[in-house]
Amino acid sequence: MHASPDDHLTIGEVIRRTGMPASALHFYERKGLIFSESTSGNQRIFSRHMLRRISLIIVAKRLSIPLSDVAEVFADLPTDRVPTHKDWQRVSRRWKKQLEERRRVIESLEHELTGCIGCGCLSMKACLLLNPDDTLQGRGPGPVRIQQPGVAP
Repeated sequence: MHASPDDHLTIGEVIRRTGMPASALHFYERKGLIFSESTSGNQRIFSRHMLRRISLIIVAKRLSIPLSDVAEVFADLPTDRVPTHKDWQRVSRRWKKQLEERRRVIESLEHELTGCIGCGCLSMKACLLLNPDDTLQGRGPGPVRIQQPGVAP
C-alpha cells in the first residue's frame, strides 16, 4: 500500500517517525506550527504531511532559528490541505531570504568580534564594544552597535 500525504497518523506514529516527544508536539500545536484532528474516540491524529513541518521545525531548532521565524514562514502554507510543490517553493524562497540575512548578520558579527577582540587595542574611537559614559543607553541594552548591523560607531 502506498502512503498518501492525506493519510493520518496517530500521535504515537508521529513520535516514532520524528523522534519528537508528545509534549513538544503539543507545544508546536499550541503555537500554530502544526495541526491535528481528534477522532470520535478523542484520539489525536495528524495528517501525514505534518511530518514535513515537524522535520523543518527540527532543522530550525538545530540552526537556532527562533520559532517565531518558523511561524512566520509557515503562515504562508495552507493548513486545510496538503501543501503543493508551488506552496513549498514559495516558503523555500522566503526562508532562503531570511537565512541569507541571518548569514550576513553572523558574518558581520564575526568580523567585528575578530577585529575587536583580536586586536586588543580597545580604541576609544574604533571599538564597537566600548560605550564611554553610557551614551548608548537610550538605544537599549547590550552591545547595540553590534546588534544593529551597519550602524557606525
